[in-house]
Amino acid sequence: MLGGVSGGLAEYLDVDVTLIRVLWVLVTLLGGSGVLAYIILWIIVPEEPRAAG
Repeated sequence: MLGGVSGGLAEYLDVDVTLIRVLWVLVTLLGGSGVLAYIILWIIVPEEPRAAG
C-alpha cells in the first residue's frame, strides 16, 4: 500500500490484489527477501500515468 507495488503487479498480472499481498507476506516471513524485493520494485516500476484534467 505504500508504493502501489502490489496493486500494480495485480493489475499487470490480472489477479486480485489480496493474492499478491498475501504472497508478499509469505515471502517476507519465510525468507525475508520480500521486503528487499518490494523496495526494489518500488524504485524501478514506473508510476501509472495520471489522467489529464
